[in-house]
Amino acid sequence: MSTTTVINKKDLKVSAIAENIIGSEIIKLASEVNEKIKNGEKIYNLTIGDFNPKIFPIPSGLKKAIIDAYQADETNYPVAEGMPELRAAVSAFLKRKGGLEYKPDEIVIAGGARPVIYAIFRALVDVGDTVLFPVPSWNNNHYTYLNWAKQQIIETKHENKFMPTAAEFAPFISEANLIALCSPLNPTGTTFKKKDLEEICDLILEENVKRNAANKKPLYLMYDQIYWNLCFGETHHYDPVSLRPEMRNYTVFVDGISKSLASTGVRVGWTFGPKRITDKIKSILTHVGAWAPKAEQVATSKFLADTEAYDAYLDQIKAKVNDRLVAFHAGFQKLKEEGFSVDSIAPEGAIYLTVLFSLNGKKMDSGVALNTTMDITKYILDEAKVALVPFYAFGTSPESSWYRLSVGTCKLEDVEVIISNLRKAISKLS
Repeated sequence: MSTTTVINKKDLKVSAIAENIIGSEIIKLASEVNEKIKNGEKIYNLTIGDFNPKIFPIPSGLKKAIIDAYQADETNYPVAEGMPELRAAVSAFLKRKGGLEYKPDEIVIAGGARPVIYAIFRALVDVGDTVLFPVPSWNNNHYTYLNWAKQQIIETKHENKFMPTAAEFAPFISEANLIALCSPLNPTGTTFKKKDLEEICDLILEENVKRNAANKKPLYLMYDQIYWNLCFGETHHYDPVSLRPEMRNYTVFVDGISKSLASTGVRVGWTFGPKRITDKIKSILTHVGAWAPKAEQVATSKFLADTEAYDAYLDQIKAKVNDRLVAFHAGFQKLKEEGFSVDSIAPEGAIYLTVLFSLNGKKMDSGVALNTTMDITKYILDEAKVALVPFYAFGTSPESSWYRLSVGTCKLEDVEVIISNLRKAISKLS
């Protein structure tokens, strides 16, 4: 006769790092929104930084090249650091579009930007090291945690469009081991001014003069530019190495096709930087097995090399994204002119708009007050049927009233409806 032992879940011991890991706040919010949609509610979901492929399909040439690669049986393991033809294509692409000269052997391909970021942290951050980064920003807190490192956050100001400055970093620079930056920034859709990025680079270079003299590990910069080809109007993308060539020794980039080609599910990303570091990143990813699929790599190499097709697609997607961002910004500014406690920051890049709801203390018809950002978020979702991500999901203070609005799943004709819904919902408050 067998007996069954009932095990309390708390008795199933896991590692300390697994015990305390926190899942993505954005994905958690999105799952709540999706549950409402499943229940038949019409929700305008502006939360996930993704694209609806029916609205933003990947380039037809890239799709055909992927299908052709599978039909040609390109289905075995790719080269560990990425297919040679793709690394060569990325090298040429970086020089053509950004004036950056990196050899193919300084480039590592991976299954999107996430494994690249993880590997950069693993390659550069030791247990107990300090990672310095601004908030709001995407996932730096989680990658810091996964490396048993300490985080030093800088809560940026809306007056500077939530981009960090050298003055804000300066008090912490001597203790930092890695600085993590992103431009255009997720979640704000804003970008570095040339002067601000130059001053941060100068701060890093000055610190490394001291460290080199003392034979200490350098202060490195991880520069995430996954959205760099989605800059709008007169906005110019700046990178550390172009501004300060000496930064080449200390900068590791994050890049890929996920955003500029609306190819989030294709999973082709890359990093480039000093060869000694990218060699270590390759070794780390070899053990993780976070390769981009071989067929997708072969296809991406062909599409990046087709400069006419790439540029035509980029012009098209930039126009579609910008139309939505500009329409939302105009809508929020109209609401502001009408006396509603909202605001927005003019879009500069990426697929995001930064919006403000200063509704704390306002009362609903029931007489219940909106006392917290969570209350406001829920009210906007329930009454306006609009789902947004509050900045506290990106590491800011829970009291922040700023939000990320993502347009990758939005039809242009929906913008007017969404603004109307917000107007009606906020009008009900007293």
